[in-house]
Amino acid sequence: MVKEISIHARAGQGAITLAALLGTAVFLEGGYALVFPHFGAARMGAPMNSFVRISGQQIRVRSQVYEPDYIMVVDASLMRGFNVFQGMQEGGVAYINRQSQDGISVPHGVKVYDIPADELSLKIFNRPMGNTVLLGAFSAGTGEVSLDSLEKAVEDKFPEKIVQLNVEAFRAGYEYFKEKFA
Repeated sequence: MVKEISIHARAGQGAITLAALLGTAVFLEGGYALVFPHFGAARMGAPMNSFVRISGQQIRVRSQVYEPDYIMVVDASLMRGFNVFQGMQEGGVAYINRQSQDGISVPHGVKVYDIPADELSLKIFNRPMGNTVLLGAFSAGTGEVSLDSLEKAVEDKFPEKIVQLNVEAFRAGYEYFKEKFA
Protein backbone atom coordinates (compact mmCIF):
# COMPACT_ATOMS: atom_id res chain seq x y z
CA MET A 1 0.00 0.00 0.00
CA VAL A 2 1.33 3.43 -0.97
CA LYS A 3 1.30 6.12 1.72
CA GLU A 4 1.36 9.74 0.58
CA ILE A 5 2.84 12.65 2.50
CA SER A 6 2.48 16.35 1.75
CA ILE A 7 4.95 18.75 3.37
CA HIS A 8 4.09 22.46 3.59
CA ALA A 9 6.76 25.07 4.21
CA ARG A 10 8.36 28.22 2.91
CA ALA A 11 11.39 28.05 0.64
CA GLY A 12 14.50 27.80 2.80
CA GLN A 13 12.86 25.98 5.72
CA GLY A 14 14.11 22.54 4.77
CA ALA A 15 11.01 20.89 3.28
CA ILE A 16 12.99 19.40 0.40
CA THR A 17 15.62 18.14 2.83
CA LEU A 18 12.90 16.71 5.09
CA ALA A 19 11.36 14.84 2.15
CA ALA A 20 14.75 13.57 0.94
CA LEU A 21 15.72 12.30 4.39
CA LEU A 22 12.39 10.52 4.77
CA GLY A 23 12.69 8.92 1.32
CA THR A 24 16.29 7.83 1.96
CA ALA A 25 15.37 6.33 5.34
CA VAL A 26 12.51 4.34 3.78
CA PHE A 27 14.91 3.10 1.08
CA LEU A 28 17.46 2.08 3.72
CA GLU A 29 14.75 -0.07 5.33
CA GLY A 30 14.17 -1.87 2.03
CA GLY A 31 11.12 0.13 0.99
CA TYR A 32 10.40 2.30 -2.02
CA ALA A 33 10.06 6.07 -2.02
CA LEU A 34 9.42 8.87 -4.49
CA VAL A 35 10.31 12.38 -3.39
CA PHE A 36 9.71 15.62 -5.27
CA PRO A 37 9.21 19.34 -4.61
CA HIS A 38 6.57 21.69 -5.94
CA PHE A 39 7.12 25.42 -5.89
CA GLY A 40 6.56 28.54 -7.95
CA ALA A 41 8.99 31.44 -8.07
CA ALA A 42 12.24 30.32 -6.49
CA ARG A 43 12.65 32.91 -3.78
CA MET A 44 13.38 32.57 -0.09
CA GLY A 45 10.19 32.55 1.96
CA ALA A 46 7.81 31.67 -0.87
CA PRO A 47 5.23 28.98 -0.03
CA MET A 48 6.18 25.56 -1.37
CA ASN A 49 5.44 21.87 -0.97
CA SER A 50 7.38 18.66 -1.04
CA PHE A 51 5.73 15.34 -1.60
CA VAL A 52 6.73 11.83 -0.62
CA ARG A 53 5.25 8.51 -1.54
CA ILE A 54 6.39 5.46 0.40
CA SER A 55 5.57 1.80 -0.05
CA GLY A 56 6.82 -1.73 0.38
CA GLN A 57 6.36 -2.20 -3.37
CA GLN A 58 7.44 -0.32 -6.46
CA ILE A 59 5.58 2.98 -6.90
CA ARG A 60 4.26 3.84 -10.35
CA VAL A 61 2.29 7.04 -9.64
CA ARG A 62 4.37 10.11 -10.51
CA SER A 63 1.88 12.92 -10.05
CA GLN A 64 1.56 15.48 -7.28
CA VAL A 65 0.01 14.18 -4.05
CA TYR A 66 -3.68 15.12 -3.99
CA GLU A 67 -5.01 12.94 -1.16
CA PRO A 68 -2.28 12.71 1.49
CA ASP A 69 -2.37 10.20 4.29
CA TYR A 70 -0.09 12.48 6.29
CA ILE A 71 0.85 16.13 6.20
CA MET A 72 3.70 17.96 7.87
CA VAL A 73 3.50 21.73 8.23
CA VAL A 74 6.90 23.29 8.85
CA ASP A 75 5.52 26.85 8.96
CA ALA A 76 2.11 27.18 10.61
CA SER A 77 1.66 30.72 9.21
CA LEU A 78 0.85 29.02 5.90
CA MET A 79 -2.39 27.82 7.46
CA ARG A 80 -3.74 31.37 7.31
CA GLY A 81 -3.69 31.53 3.52
CA PHE A 82 -3.73 27.93 2.36
CA ASN A 83 -5.83 24.87 3.05
CA VAL A 84 -3.04 22.52 4.09
CA PHE A 85 -5.66 19.83 4.75
CA GLN A 86 -6.91 19.85 1.16
CA GLY A 87 -7.59 16.32 -0.03
CA MET A 88 -7.05 14.66 3.36
CA GLN A 89 -9.46 11.87 3.99
CA GLU A 90 -10.84 10.63 7.28
CA GLY A 91 -8.05 8.90 9.15
CA GLY A 92 -5.37 11.32 7.93
CA VAL A 93 -2.75 12.60 10.36
CA ALA A 94 -1.12 16.05 10.49
CA TYR A 95 2.10 17.06 12.24
CA ILE A 96 2.13 20.83 12.64
CA ASN A 97 5.00 22.98 13.87
CA ARG A 98 2.99 24.97 16.39
CA GLN A 99 1.76 24.83 19.94
CA SER A 100 -1.97 25.33 19.62
CA GLN A 101 -4.81 24.26 17.38
CA ASP A 102 -6.69 27.50 18.14
CA GLY A 103 -8.23 29.03 15.06
CA ILE A 104 -7.67 26.18 12.62
CA SER A 105 -10.42 24.23 10.97
CA VAL A 106 -9.59 20.54 10.92
CA PRO A 107 -11.54 18.23 8.61
CA HIS A 108 -13.64 15.51 10.26
CA GLY A 109 -11.62 12.45 11.14
CA VAL A 110 -8.18 14.06 10.74
CA LYS A 111 -5.87 13.82 13.75
CA VAL A 112 -3.62 16.83 14.40
CA TYR A 113 -0.46 16.75 16.48
CA ASP A 114 0.97 20.13 17.48
CA ILE A 115 4.73 19.84 17.81
CA PRO A 116 6.74 22.85 19.08
CA ALA A 117 9.43 22.05 16.51
CA ASP A 118 10.90 25.56 16.25
CA GLU A 119 11.10 25.84 20.02
CA LEU A 120 12.86 22.48 20.31
CA SER A 121 15.20 23.24 17.39
CA LEU A 122 16.25 26.59 18.89
CA LYS A 123 17.84 24.66 21.75
CA ILE A 124 19.80 22.52 19.28
CA PHE A 125 20.61 24.74 16.27
CA ASN A 126 20.25 28.17 17.93
CA ARG A 127 17.74 29.00 15.22
CA PRO A 128 14.27 27.78 14.27
CA MET A 129 14.86 24.76 12.01
CA GLY A 130 11.91 22.56 12.88
CA ASN A 131 12.01 20.27 9.86
CA THR A 132 14.05 17.45 11.41
CA VAL A 133 12.21 17.78 14.73
CA LEU A 134 8.92 17.23 12.85
CA LEU A 135 10.43 14.22 11.11
CA GLY A 136 11.36 12.70 14.48
CA ALA A 137 7.78 13.22 15.69
CA PHE A 138 6.48 11.67 12.44
CA SER A 139 8.68 8.61 13.07
CA ALA A 140 7.36 8.25 16.62
CA GLY A 141 3.73 8.75 15.64
CA THR A 142 3.48 6.69 12.49
CA GLY A 143 6.09 3.95 12.71
CA GLU A 144 6.46 4.37 8.93
CA VAL A 145 10.23 4.83 9.35
CA SER A 146 12.59 4.18 12.25
CA LEU A 147 14.70 6.72 14.08
CA ASP A 148 17.79 4.61 13.28
CA SER A 149 17.09 4.84 9.55
CA LEU A 150 16.59 8.60 9.76
CA GLU A 151 19.94 8.89 11.52
CA LYS A 152 21.63 6.81 8.80
CA ALA A 153 19.97 8.94 6.11
CA VAL A 154 21.32 12.15 7.61
CA GLU A 155 24.79 10.58 7.89
CA ASP A 156 24.70 9.96 4.13
CA LYS A 157 23.78 13.58 3.37
CA PHE A 158 25.67 15.88 5.74
CA PRO A 159 29.10 16.46 7.34
CA GLU A 160 29.64 15.06 10.86
CA LYS A 161 28.92 18.26 12.83
CA ILE A 162 25.59 18.76 11.08
CA VAL A 163 24.79 15.06 11.45
CA GLN A 164 25.01 15.25 15.24
CA LEU A 165 22.75 18.32 15.42
CA ASN A 166 20.14 16.69 13.19
CA VAL A 167 20.27 13.45 15.17
CA GLU A 168 19.58 15.51 18.31
CA ALA A 169 16.67 17.18 16.49
CA PHE A 170 15.18 13.84 15.35
CA ARG A 171 15.43 12.55 18.91
CA ALA A 172 13.89 15.71 20.38
CA GLY A 173 10.84 15.38 18.12
CA TYR A 174 10.62 11.63 18.71
CA GLU A 175 10.84 11.97 22.49
CA TYR A 176 8.43 14.92 22.59
CA PHE A 177 5.85 12.89 20.68
CA LYS A 178 6.28 9.82 22.88
CA GLU A 179 6.02 11.85 26.10
CA LYS A 180 3.07 13.99 25.05
CA PHE A 181 0.95 11.73 22.83
CA ALA A 182 1.90 8.06 23.30
